[in-house]
Amino acid sequence: MQLTINNLSKTYTNGTKALQDVSLNIPTGMFGLLGPNGAGKSTLMRTIATLQDADKGSITLGDINVLAEKDEIRKVLGYLPQEFGLYPKVSAEFLLNHLAVLKGLSNKKQRGEVVEALLYKTNLYDHRKKNLGGFSGGMKQRFGIAQALLSNPKLIIVDEPTAGLDPAERNRFYNLLSELGENTIVILSTHIVDDVKELCTNMAIINQGQVLLEGNPIQTIEELEGTIYHKTIEKRELEIYKQEYTVIAEKFMLGKPVIHILSKNNPGNGFDTIPADLEHVYFSNIFGAPYN
Repeated sequence: MQLTINNLSKTYTNGTKALQDVSLNIPTGMFGLLGPNGAGKSTLMRTIATLQDADKGSITLGDINVLAEKDEIRKVLGYLPQEFGLYPKVSAEFLLNHLAVLKGLSNKKQRGEVVEALLYKTNLYDHRKKNLGGFSGGMKQRFGIAQALLSNPKLIIVDEPTAGLDPAERNRFYNLLSELGENTIVILSTHIVDDVKELCTNMAIINQGQVLLEGNPIQTIEELEGTIYHKTIEKRELEIYKQEYTVIAEKFMLGKPVIHILSKNNPGNGFDTIPADLEHVYFSNIFGAPYN
């Protein structure tokens, strides 16, 4: 099974070009979609999820024409949007059972088995009688995954799932998504580089509605090896260095800026080479600056 996106474009009425000829091939497994806020990630996710129409282009999942056969894709789709509402005064078990009815699970015994299995899978069974209003952010996200799995989907879309989660909840969510990606297409849309580094075997970087890079995270890192240098400088020197070098990241160590630059050749001038990582891949593509 593969999700194929060809030349997808979307321009909003205010003139914003949210998607510009986006083409991607997404196989079974975890696929990371990286990009800053406003890059077009959510527009792409909503279009795949049939919540809005594209101006042109095509999307297919196996034999299903996603844009034309919306009812068919919805039968095999699980979707966890960036923001989703929960009824705070009902229990997790009650709402999941109610959503299962809406998904077409009319047999009470079968529905009960599915709901129980999903509560166990998302580590929420012990909290099943608790009202959703008392759930932590991570528990709400895990409930969101539970409802997304009700139809045993072939495609799962998860939009910015770990924003605001503490490290422990993020790890629980990582483990859950990793399990799902073994037999399903899971698209993880995020601006958090670590999410993709931890989970995904394939990825794309999108900005201003355009795909800037598509590939395997490890291979993209290897392609940057030997081109990343760093140096500790004075604050007053920062703008000077930005004019002279391709600065792709700035960090502070003991109150002083540490700049990371992209350069094909050793720049000298006190710079030291450092190992490349996925954050360097991300920033080098987002800034789109040429090598020195």
